[in-house]
Amino acid sequence: MLRATAVETFSVAPAAGRVLLDFDARYRRRTAMRTEDGLDFLLDLERAQRLRHGDRLVLEDGRRIAVEAAPEDLAEIRAPAPGELMRIAWHLGNRHLPVMLAPGNIRIRRDHVIEAMVIGLGGTVAHIYAAFDPERGAYAGGNAHSHGGDDGA
Repeated sequence: MLRATAVETFSVAPAAGRVLLDFDARYRRRTAMRTEDGLDFLLDLERAQRLRHGDRLVLEDGRRIAVEAAPEDLAEIRAPAPGELMRIAWHLGNRHLPVMLAPGNIRIRRDHVIEAMVIGLGGTVAHIYAAFDPERGAYAGGNAHSHGGDDGA
């Protein structure tokens, strides 16, 4: 089976096909995939990584496959003022939630508990169906987390 062994991030290389994947399906190391037009291939990376909308999977024969974020159920968060939206963003980050930032709003995966918290903080929540491509984390590409402690402190 043809293999994809590398990922080009932020690529504009022409694509020979595309895979449409939701957020959970975009964190992979090794799995069988099929493009929308029926090309089967094996994603076979050295280590698991978060694939982003716009990345290209590099096939052994040199072709590229575009990664696209599939639409899913999201909550779009807004607030009456930028400072209030920043405060809400801090609370979301404090809970280590993946967030997608856009001018004037924050998108998260639907979660009724978090949505109630946002409303309690003065924000509004609209349920939408859209692609979810959250920010990369500051630690190991967004897939690991540490509060320190490894330095003896």
